[in-house]
Amino acid sequence: MIDDTGFSVSVRSPDTTLYIHGVSIDSRTVKQDQLFIPIVRVDDGHNYVSQAFENGAVASLWQADHVPYPEGLPLIIVKDTLEALHKLAKSYRKQLSSKVVGITGSNGKTTVKDLVASILGTAYKVQKTFGNLNGEYGLPLSLLEVEEDTDIIVLEMGMSQAGEMKILSEIAKPDVAVITMIGVSHLSQLGSREGIAIAKLEILEGLNPCGAIVINGDEPLLTHGIAGKELLETLSVVRFGEAQSNDYYPLIIEQNETGLSFTLNRYSDEIPVSLLGKHNVLNALAAIAVADRFGVAEQGVREGLKQIEMTGMRMERIPSAKGFLIINDAWNASPVSMKAAIETVAVMDGFHRKILILGDMLELGEQENEFHMEIAKSIDPSTFHSVYTIGQLSSIISDTLDSLAFKGETRHFTSKDDLIEVCRQLLAKDDVVLVKGSRGLKLEDICIALSN
Repeated sequence: MIDDTGFSVSVRSPDTTLYIHGVSIDSRTVKQDQLFIPIVRVDDGHNYVSQAFENGAVASLWQADHVPYPEGLPLIIVKDTLEALHKLAKSYRKQLSSKVVGITGSNGKTTVKDLVASILGTAYKVQKTFGNLNGEYGLPLSLLEVEEDTDIIVLEMGMSQAGEMKILSEIAKPDVAVITMIGVSHLSQLGSREGIAIAKLEILEGLNPCGAIVINGDEPLLTHGIAGKELLETLSVVRFGEAQSNDYYPLIIEQNETGLSFTLNRYSDEIPVSLLGKHNVLNALAAIAVADRFGVAEQGVREGLKQIEMTGMRMERIPSAKGFLIINDAWNASPVSMKAAIETVAVMDGFHRKILILGDMLELGEQENEFHMEIAKSIDPSTFHSVYTIGQLSSIISDTLDSLAFKGETRHFTSKDDLIEVCRQLLAKDDVVLVKGSRGLKLEDICIALSN
């Protein structure tokens, strides 16, 4: 029988007591004595339960509608395995005394996660989302990995559909929530930037009523969206941005080829940050606002911003064996992040030639062609030697540059191997090349090939 919680133990070994140490949804990487949860996706996880046991799983969930049940295995029968994963994470979250910082936004959420964790780590025991486990599968798994004596959990929270953020927020129950910005990613699913803002603001659903929401105060969709909600007086609203109407704003920003520095309205001295790109100043402001909420002193903020352990493929500097520099920003791409990356490389000094390798920007809906044309128009022809594009939509960038009589070389590729070969012939000592595109293209393959 399945009880009202959705769980029922199918007893296969009545004389055996099983102890579970951790959870996995991947039969290939399951560890000894973990619980395997077979998720029903394009490839049904139930097909790999036997493999999970072979690799060390001590028990497995099993969705009730998958009959017949395999014999001789310790199974926990549930109505829905994804829902069961969520319930496990919710239950564990209730047991933890840890505070939770939940971070979302169209761009910058991974960087802000890393910044927040680094700063808070100077004063607390902190755990953060590993890599990009930020969605309906990844977030509960991240929670279930948290050690019980952790002071603060920093969770990245990603979504692509309306209603998803509400689910994640009700699992994580954040004490502080951050919304970095509203862009145009997921326009194809949510229809408009207004729809994206509404979906992101669902993070309020599980937020501690005595906590804080930290938002980009330069974004009217967020400030007006917050103003239109009936918030409890106990909930603090904190704003960061470029405008002086915000609680946190920069006064002076400087950057070079190794990082940036800025002065803040709340501190007297300049703050160095070992990140590329002026856009990361706003990410740092969001992190500082969170740090203030937890009482981290200015010295701790400075230390945290110096010793950041960044998740890979975010403006990651990779020196090549031939002496040129690769900027790997290949994790994902949107019009906002693409322009920011290009502008960052454009102002980097000390390089002989600057080359762009740009891939498709996906999930942009009906305006996808227009967004790619805008990227081409934003490229300074006096700054870049060559612009190479790869994918399908990115050909619009090359075609637009050709129509604008771009003085450098433009070329579109459909093969990574062909692009890599051309780049190997071109790139030389003291050049810099930016690699940027949406996740579906996996352009990090190019970075790996060129670095050797």
